[in-house]
This record gives sequence, C-alpha cells and structure tokens, in this order.
Amino acid sequence: QVQLVESGGGLVQPGGSLRLSCAASGRTVSSYNMGWFRQAPGKEREFVAAISTIRWSTYYEDSVKGRFTVSRDNRKNTVYLQMNSLKPEDTAVYYCNGDLSNRFGSWYPGEYWGQGTQVTVSS
Repeated sequence: QVQLVESGGGLVQPGGSLRLSCAASGRTVSSYNMGWFRQAPGKEREFVAAISTIRWSTYYEDSVKGRFTVSRDNRKNTVYLQMNSLKPEDTAVYYCNGDLSNRFGSWYPGEYWGQGTQVTVSS
C-alpha cells in the first residue's frame, strides 16, 4: 500500500511557475512508476507526466513538453512536478499517481492516488 499526499498548488499568473510535491508513505516510490494526471472542470482526467523505474526515464503529454519536468527524490520518497511557463489551459486539479503502466505507448493510472491539488493560472 502507498499513501500519496500532494502539495504546492495555488494561483499563479500566466508565464509563472509552480512546483508540486507528492510525498509517499507505506512503500518507496522507487518501487513504482510514478506520475501526474490532471482534471480540468468539465473534462476527463488526463495524463500529464510520468517517471519510470527504468533509468528514471521521463514521459510527458505533448502540451507540457518543454515546460514541465517530473522528478523523484528517493531519499525523501517524494515525486515532484516543476511547472514553468504556465498557461491558463493548465488550470486543473493535479493528482499524483503511483504504479502507472505503459501499454502501446500510452500511460495508464495505477491504483494509488493522492487527494489532488488545485492549480489555477489566471491574471
């Protein structure tokens, strides 16, 4: 079992930055593919980024490539999402997820979810 707790969301102006954190307990994050999903109002939850257990390779949804960076600190048992050059369309609740799987090039969520943290990009 893994418990995930996100933090770091908030209100930011377009072009600004935020760093989300996902603190894990129960099992080490190094044991799982870890990642982030987001859900905007009226939309389905979508994949944002993942970091795998294989060489810590990273993967991103096309709209965030070059702007977002996912990383993990195994000593702190924490996963991060650094978000730069934020746009209004990035506004959503962001969810940390554990034990993602990749099938045919697409990432699917695992069974472990955090409670979500709101990110609002607005002037």
